[in-house]
Amino acid sequence: MECKVSKKEIKPFMSFGKMPLANGFLEKKNFGKEFFFEMEVGFSEKLSLFQLNDHPQPEQMFNELYPFYTGSSESMKKHFKGYADWISKFLGSSPTKLIEIGSNDGTFLNNFKNTNTDFVGFEPSKNVANRANKNQIITIDEFFCLDTINLINNFKKKTDVICAANVICHIPDLTALITTIEELLNINGIFVFEEPYLGSMFEKTAYDQIYDEHIYMFSATSVEKIFNKFDMNLVDIIPQITHGGSMRYVISRKGKREINKRVTEIIETEKKNNLDNISSCLSFKKNCEISRKKLKSKIQKIKESGKRICGYAATSKSTTVLNYCEIDNKNIEFICDTTKEKIGKYSPGKHIPIVSVEHFRKNAPDVAFLFAWNHKLEIFEKEKEFTKKGQWISHVKI
Repeated sequence: MECKVSKKEIKPFMSFGKMPLANGFLEKKNFGKEFFFEMEVGFSEKLSLFQLNDHPQPEQMFNELYPFYTGSSESMKKHFKGYADWISKFLGSSPTKLIEIGSNDGTFLNNFKNTNTDFVGFEPSKNVANRANKNQIITIDEFFCLDTINLINNFKKKTDVICAANVICHIPDLTALITTIEELLNINGIFVFEEPYLGSMFEKTAYDQIYDEHIYMFSATSVEKIFNKFDMNLVDIIPQITHGGSMRYVISRKGKREINKRVTEIIETEKKNNLDNISSCLSFKKNCEISRKKLKSKIQKIKESGKRICGYAATSKSTTVLNYCEIDNKNIEFICDTTKEKIGKYSPGKHIPIVSVEHFRKNAPDVAFLFAWNHKLEIFEKEKEFTKKGQWISHVKI
């Protein structure tokens, strides 16, 4: 296994087995054509970087069938409003030029719609980009790279902020990404991105953070090491509650901005917790195996008691849980979701039917497996009736 950034040889330390596309919800007629890959993970001690060994090509994951819209979550809309406000506060004024990488349906960029900011988003999933463009949020339905930024020459060397959220971990070639960013940022410009945090994943044994789209899991240590290679600094880092624990990283050209003391403090904490070396990964592997065994046992006991189990939220994360723990439609009757593109299809790999939330309410089970555990407060508020009578379970503490 080769580190995707340093190009040095590293050894995989764990396999989650054969895994389908996390968002590859499919019709019954396509069961025999389903794509699988061996989901191994490794760790580069040189860069302190947790990464997948193999993964599908980006075009397989992000295309006109991509079934995720940021705006479907009220909590995420609120989060992105706060993110946009924070950027203006950090800069001291609204940015003149702003680019979002992986802008999805424009939920974040919508906050700059009636301002003086000149903005554009890049979103390769054409169905999602179309929704943004229909709402007058300028979105280029292409991958963000050196070739496609030729479509926005007026942004080159003039951009105040390039931002992303839960996107940079999707991009295999970080060298090409950073080279592209350098072409666009002005001399004092910043690159801001939010990603699920390696430390939170280890702490919660939240192995469902690992799936085809999440090629990397970042820490402050790995981000600092990667960007230092390109004469850029990690100048600030702000913990976030999104995705079960994330970090907002702020990058600038070397010497252009003061480094916040939080950066040093968090990196020192990571060193104490062994996030800079493979020992924390080996502990995580053991914890995953224990968690898997406990979950399978819990589901078996519930079924033996005669109770019905259904799933709540057909998330990309659920694909890892279901396939790694070998949970199929004999264990979980159906999974409900609000995304119309998923309803009527089947879950990747284990082929559990996806139904509407209304179906869940009319056919309420005894037990609901909460796959979207990171949105539990929003979901518990929506499902007050079930919460009074039924039981929620998950593979992490909820």
